[in-house]
Amino acid sequence: MLLESKDFRVAWGRDCSDQPAAYFSEFKSFTSEGTLRSCAELGIPIYHLWVAYEAFLGRIPVQWLSKRVALLFEPPAFYMGIKRILDIFFVLVSAPLVLPLGLLVALLIKLDSPGPVLFVQTRVGKDGRPFLIYKFRTMLVDVKGEAAKFATEEGDRMTRIGRILRKFRIDEVPQFWNVLKGEMSLIGPRPELVPFAQRFNKTIPYYFYRHRVRPGITGWAQVMQGYAASEEETRAKLEFDLFYVKNISFSLDYLIFLKTIKTVLTGFGAK
Repeated sequence: MLLESKDFRVAWGRDCSDQPAAYFSEFKSFTSEGTLRSCAELGIPIYHLWVAYEAFLGRIPVQWLSKRVALLFEPPAFYMGIKRILDIFFVLVSAPLVLPLGLLVALLIKLDSPGPVLFVQTRVGKDGRPFLIYKFRTMLVDVKGEAAKFATEEGDRMTRIGRILRKFRIDEVPQFWNVLKGEMSLIGPRPELVPFAQRFNKTIPYYFYRHRVRPGITGWAQVMQGYAASEEETRAKLEFDLFYVKNISFSLDYLIFLKTIKTVLTGFGAK
């Protein structure tokens, strides 16, 4: 149930333990303070709608942000240092498995269609700095002068082996090199094409805050939503990215890792 007035908004519902709860979005006068007091006297848990939305859905609505709140999107320096060490360690330890796999994939790509094994493209990295990203080529050789497209618009140019590589995320393996170079992390917001990033910085509020951390091979938005097919879906994807930047931690990275492994092993998951 949702109650509204010029002073506040409150929704009545249930929390994670199936207990009655009150969710407030605005506090503008003593009227809402009285409602809060009544809830407390009745033993009803009180949550801010933003906090509840974030906790239950794993995303932060862009329309609820302000410049003051945006200051929260500053990742902890200590964990970012640990994260960098873990990135390097994982890449080096997995090298005996990744290198033979890479050679096999390279052979299959050459047998499947003419063109280079690797696809190299400029993407936007940490703090908006551009870098070259490496992927196994999954499409027919590009036509010169073709404009940037959303990933979901490229299905007509996908090769046979490319469809398999995309399904199991194997096309991202060369980005281990980007991780070693410090341009990417294993986990973080997916790096965007330069033309798209420039456009979204102008049209989507707080879009730049997703660049507060290194981009990742996989990420929270990737496992929860997948590829964006429009600017509207990009706005939704940003909500997941902002949640990640605000709540970045070992436990969240571990959860993303498990979800990614499930997709890699089964081929099913967010696309």
